Amino acid sequence: MFRTKTFHDSQRSSATLPAVPSRALEWLWQSIRDVKHPHILDCGAAHQATLDTLLKRGSKLYIADLVTLALESDPKFIRRLGKTTVFLIDEFLDNLPSIPPDSLSAVACWHLLDLLPREALPVLVARLWSYLRTGGVLFCLLREPCLDKGAGTRWWFDSLMALRPEVESKLPFPNPAITNREIERLVPSGNVKTFLTRLARREILAIK
Repeated sequence: MFRTKTFHDSQRSSATLPAVPSRALEWLWQSIRDVKHPHILDCGAAHQATLDTLLKRGSKLYIADLVTLALESDPKFIRRLGKTTVFLIDEFLDNLPSIPPDSLSAVACWHLLDLLPREALPVLVARLWSYLRTGGVLFCLLREPCLDKGAGTRWWFDSLMALRPEVESKLPFPNPAITNREIERLVPSGNVKTFLTRLARREILAIK
């Protein structure tokens, strides 16, 4: 029995771009090819193509739309201490479903790391990392410095080997682009693979 837990499930109608072949996904699925029923967490909005693709693969799928929560900039996750603004990352992560530690084969967090404040990222990555089994993979998209807008663009799994985005949004990214070195420092193992794309984005795989 496969269980899907969904938060902020937004099946909105929107224009989309053609599917984008993903070298990172090729590597990901090859690395877990022997896992019959991979457990996967998708941190983006639920999309039917993602559900169809991953459930056909035999996956147990968790969905917690942290990306939309980050874009909404809900004031309940903000605390002001004098002139300092603090992002309440623990309260933000309370929106995750109950996931046993060391149980996931993959986590897809899309542009989540581009959307949250820098100081929140160590706690975010540590939490997602705790869910991964040995050999599990954290997959994310990161913008290149030349990409100023597109923070609101939704991405999903079009197939096991391809991603599909909406038409690029005009919403600016709230933070400077994250460097590859910063990602390596965030990942406990330091084992990171980077795949460059033609869309001013990097596909990042962090392997536990």
